[in-house]
Amino acid sequence: MLVELTERVIRTIRDAARELTGAARRKFEAEVAIDYCHGSPRRAETLFGWGRATVKAGLDALQTGVGRPDQFFQRGRPKTEEKFPDLEKDIRRLVEPVCQVDPKFQSPFLYTRMTARAVGKALLEEAGYQATEIPSERTCRRLLNRLGYRLRRVQKTKPLKKIKETDAIFANVRNAHDRSARDEGCLRISMDGKAKVKVGEFSRGGRSRGTEARKACDHDMNAEAILVPFGIVEVDCGQLFVVFGTSRETSDFIVDCLQLWWDERKSIYPHIRRLQIDLDHGPEQASNRTQFIKRLVEFADNNGLVIELVYYPPYHSKYNSIERCWGILEQHWNGAILNSLEAVLAWAQTMTWKGIPPIVRLLENVYSKGVRLRRQAMQPYANRLRRLATLPKWSVEIFPLIGSPV
Repeated sequence: MLVELTERVIRTIRDAARELTGAARRKFEAEVAIDYCHGSPRRAETLFGWGRATVKAGLDALQTGVGRPDQFFQRGRPKTEEKFPDLEKDIRRLVEPVCQVDPKFQSPFLYTRMTARAVGKALLEEAGYQATEIPSERTCRRLLNRLGYRLRRVQKTKPLKKIKETDAIFANVRNAHDRSARDEGCLRISMDGKAKVKVGEFSRGGRSRGTEARKACDHDMNAEAILVPFGIVEVDCGQLFVVFGTSRETSDFIVDCLQLWWDERKSIYPHIRRLQIDLDHGPEQASNRTQFIKRLVEFADNNGLVIELVYYPPYHSKYNSIERCWGILEQHWNGAILNSLEAVLAWAQTMTWKGIPPIVRLLENVYSKGVRLRRQAMQPYANRLRRLATLPKWSVEIFPLIGSPV
């Protein structure tokens, strides 16, 4: 029988055995020994290179019907926790006060980072272990991981990402956008402010190509001026209108920017009778901000426009189109030194949004903060609003005196 096996067949049988483990492999080797080696473990060892003891164990299992259980767990060295049964308890006792921020700071890791090396040192000094019993630094690291004390980043407190009305607000936004798309007399715009821009020899964290790196101040202090950017983007055509204020971002500033934009662009939109404004519920443009609502009512009356305010839900302002414009502007000038008012305006004018350069203007009016209307003074303006019954804060319409619906 042995002479009938070619080298290729022998190699194939060996490869098949390597794919098996445990009882399945012993059974396979035993069956091969019966078929080709007259049931001899020694011949199987000679021909295939298998251990005769393993083949014999497989033959015994075939004859008796009782296999030998696999005991892989008994192989190798025992874990450190098994050698020292109290080690896990001692490590938890040392580590837990740090993880739970012990108010009394009764911990060997006071003002010291809890590392694997520090744990080993604490076991030696605090838990009474001998130097020969202390696990290596690598073993301590693995042991800490197994116990769940892994390296973790310090996390900032995460703000609330969703309120109960979030889904309903998004549904209202979609419905409002569908209405504006079907109404030829409606112009949809998106508006919001950007972080203030310090004018001076300051780095903005970007890079610029040159033979030498440009030099900037080591601290962003003593700015020559602080500009307040405010943007309005016409969503359908992509035209961006950027206003840089020299005072403060207030409700009056926001509506003045809106009026400045409309004065320059209304000749292009003679057929527009409604403005749909996408915005977030920021403090100066919230629907319950009295001065903002007062100024918008006056804007509607002066320009004969119906104003529809469509607010995005909290923590979701990134969906507002203007926010993407600010990201492009920041990438455009982050390698520049904005050391003058002219430099800020020039850099803003050379960016593009959807291939179109923005219209950039400077607004040097001075604005006061904290301007509010008392309830009695606000009542006439509040009566001019039409709020959505289910979402009164997030959907508001303002009608001009002329043509106001009954």
